[in-house]
Amino acid sequence: MTCPEGAAFHFVESELVVARPVEIETPMSKSNHHELILVVDDEPRMTRFIRMNLELEGYRVIEAHGGLEALDKVRTNLPDLVILDVMMPELDGFETLAMLREVSNVPVIMLTVRADEEDKVRGLELGADDYVTKPFGARELVSRVKAVLRRTQGPTTPDDAILQIDDRLAVDYNSREVIVEGERIKLRPTEFRLLYHLIENAGWVVPHETLLAKVWGYEYREEIQYLRLYVTYLRKKIEPDPSDPRYILTERGVGYRFIDFHSKADRQSDDQAHEEDV
Repeated sequence: MTCPEGAAFHFVESELVVARPVEIETPMSKSNHHELILVVDDEPRMTRFIRMNLELEGYRVIEAHGGLEALDKVRTNLPDLVILDVMMPELDGFETLAMLREVSNVPVIMLTVRADEEDKVRGLELGADDYVTKPFGARELVSRVKAVLRRTQGPTTPDDAILQIDDRLAVDYNSREVIVEGERIKLRPTEFRLLYHLIENAGWVVPHETLLAKVWGYEYREEIQYLRLYVTYLRKKIEPDPSDPRYILTERGVGYRFIDFHSKADRQSDDQAHEEDV
């Protein structure tokens, strides 16, 4: 049996059993990702569906069928990504995510049967990296997985490992931390990518769609809620007063702008040179 690339698999109640995907010789099965993905869902058919499609793409997959089991497997297996169902008995996806974020920054994609905006915002605020609504096809799921993993890899590190914004704020590109008044604060992968692209365009307005495409991926260009939430997270970490930001400025209806610290540094350098001449 051949499987067209990007085809969605659907569950059929029958006695036929499809061979395990690792045994199917297809171009997709020869891809070379190696990342380990933990799939958490109390529905065995759903975990089989997700596992089959991810293994066809070359990912390694482990399963958990409840929140507590998932937390244990995160500790013992250190997955690169967690796909977490919201609607589970005993410990639901939101509770599991909240407990997970106390011990790990592993990227998380939430699965839900509800396209409720409040649920999506709640998941993102708890620390989810993305959201997929059931029912979904294999192509959509794999695309989201690739996009989230791509974000966790981070942008290329500049030659200057530590970038000094001003006397109060610096960015350590090697450790992906910000240094605020001498204190190091760890950034999550998506926060770091967002800050990186804002700093790369310091002094210029970067449109919402551009930031979404660069940080989350081209297919996320209309997910402005994602961008607003992560700007809020960054402001809480770097701004002296998040309600009156100094570094990340809002250009209403257009996008965001990071302060032009280069020009400020140049002006200060010129002023110092002038004072020395005098």
